[in-house]
Amino acid sequence: MSGMNFPDNTLIFMTAGEEAKLFSAAGSKITSIDHWMPQNPDDEGVSGNSWPQPSDTESGDATFSQQVAERLCGRAHKGKFKNLVLIADPDSLGEIRPLLHQDVEEKIILELYKTLINSPMKDIEQTLSRHF
Repeated sequence: MSGMNFPDNTLIFMTAGEEAKLFSAAGSKITSIDHWMPQNPDDEGVSGNSWPQPSDTESGDATFSQQVAERLCGRAHKGKFKNLVLIADPDSLGEIRPLLHQDVEEKIILELYKTLINSPMKDIEQTLSRHF
């Protein structure tokens, strides 16, 4: 979509529940690069924030949030991105945000509390074009 101008080496991270998608962005181009799902959640137990009696979904979401924070930190330390756009539903972003390492936080250039993970690329580009 024309009109967008992402800084070079921007990572767009989108999540909702127990799914995340990653895109690289530079200038006006957005490219899908990865799709994350929970890894071995039964081995890790509940991570992140906890509720008094979490449901299976809440436990899974919390564990995935911890995994996401760790994976983003690993990418940041390896220099895989300079800028980060976080897009997530309010619950997911609220769960992930406090778990992010300072090295990841420093790279955040935009946070959007939206559920876009299963939206067509046209809708994602339209939303992002309002900011870049």
